[in-house]
Amino acid sequence: MDVVSGTGTIVAEPDWSSLFSDELDLAAAREHWRVITTELRERNLLAPVNGHAIQRLVCARVLYDRSLRQVAESGSVSRPRRGNAKAIARLSPHHTAMRELASDAAALEAELGLSPRRRGAVTKVERKTKAARAADAYLRPVAK
Repeated sequence: MDVVSGTGTIVAEPDWSSLFSDELDLAAAREHWRVITTELRERNLLAPVNGHAIQRLVCARVLYDRSLRQVAESGSVSRPRRGNAKAIARLSPHHTAMRELASDAAALEAELGLSPRRRGAVTKVERKTKAARAADAYLRPVAK
């Protein structure tokens, strides 16, 4: 699948349906992939070696959004169980996951040079062209 022209030949988009089952998550993953690969391609930073890092960044963003929906719906503090005198309110596991995912995403964005502060630290991908040699012309195919 080559949603963004020219990026599929450099880095193939993962099969998001094998990772996510929710339609919201699938749509978000595709959109995050499109935005990230477009940004990296336009700045000549997109390389095949970055494929898995981009996938991890997309997954971190999608899971962050999922946890954010849970926190927005239920709150960041889980209520104590009724009838248990020793029960206390605790921080929601979704809130903790959000913090971890935000940290992971920030680190990956910095590695890929996506965050504004780190843009100058990354260098462009060198696209090496093959140097022409005399031997290349020797075995050139002959058109009939």
